[in-house]
Amino acid sequence: MTGQAVPAGRIPMAVKLGYTLFMAVLVPVYWHHYGPANFLYFCDVALFLTLAAVWTGQPLLASLPAVGILASQGLWLLDFAFELAGGQLTGMTAYMFDEARPLYLRGLSLFHGWLPILLLYLVMRLGYDRRALWLWTALAWALVWTCFLFLPPPSADHGIGPVNINYVWGFSDTEPQGWMPPLAWVFTEMAALLLLLYLPVHALLRRYMPAPRR
Repeated sequence: MTGQAVPAGRIPMAVKLGYTLFMAVLVPVYWHHYGPANFLYFCDVALFLTLAAVWTGQPLLASLPAVGILASQGLWLLDFAFELAGGQLTGMTAYMFDEARPLYLRGLSLFHGWLPILLLYLVMRLGYDRRALWLWTALAWALVWTCFLFLPPPSADHGIGPVNINYVWGFSDTEPQGWMPPLAWVFTEMAALLLLLYLPVHALLRRYMPAPRR
């Protein structure tokens, strides 16, 4: 079942303005500190899709980031909890404790914690568009290849600039993974994204969220 944009009143103006203000702050700050390549992270792409969703009321625009990042942001939160407790799970949130990064810059990254809640709220209001699974998967795979072929790999002296975007070289930003050849890692990541992250979330959203209105 597909859906159309719902009336603007379905999403409160406070949500629209609050989220837009956040993006108006985050985009120039991230651009200044990290550069434009940083916006190729899955979660940053999700930020822009969410911005479009809150203003258009289009179910597909909300469903794409929902199916795409809910699982990975759950992993981010779990890793962050490990780091807070003095341990390490994947190392993906180690940058949140890097004192070389200004505190306000790290504070902006806390969107990883509340964006999933906003996306669930939007999908509840707008409905879950089942086409999102394959459209997001195609987008994610295109991003994986773009980051692998054209963007910087891990480096021990990369500073705070983005490297290894979307973990196409492994989970570390300082050195590539050594478990398998690089291309094997890329194909493994592509399969894992679909099978372990996207399909389970798609099944849950399809079961428990309303369908878009015809």
